[in-house]
Amino acid sequence: MLALLLLPQAHAQALQPVPALSARVIDRSNSLDAAQLQALEARLAAFEAERGSQIVVLLVPTTVPEDIAAYAFRVADAWKIGRRDVGDGVLLVVAKNDRRVRIEVARTLEGAIPDLAAWRIIDQMITPAFARGDFAGGISAGVDGLMALIRGEDLPLPSAAGGRSASSGAGMED
Repeated sequence: MLALLLLPQAHAQALQPVPALSARVIDRSNSLDAAQLQALEARLAAFEAERGSQIVVLLVPTTVPEDIAAYAFRVADAWKIGRRDVGDGVLLVVAKNDRRVRIEVARTLEGAIPDLAAWRIIDQMITPAFARGDFAGGISAGVDGLMALIRGEDLPLPSAAGGRSASSGAGMED
């Protein structure tokens, strides 16, 4: 009987690893082709140079055994996206096989992108494209929605001399 009680613990699934922050778009689910990755990466880099705020997209096959909220929080905590002194990072996580999407927002952008706005972006922009099998289109539409909300915020613009000198230094320097 004791062996049966211990059996589920012996088969506990390890948490999905947090990948290295190596780009603004990290596709571990092979959902985007090279041209789509490059185009989205360029758009995010241009937005970051223009506004200072940083948006990072992570596509993974699954977050199991965690739910997407716990996984996205763990990734955001590890990566520390955005400028350290401003707190203006956004993480868009897609768990393709789980059919889940999550937007994590740093503290300064919580007013611009409250939970309801994030839900609307997922529900009205991202999910309909995903339902058609258009992952690049869904991510692009979601990024457009996030950029529009961030542009409406009165945040400090990047310094002319320094680019991302105020960033967290998490590996995203240009």
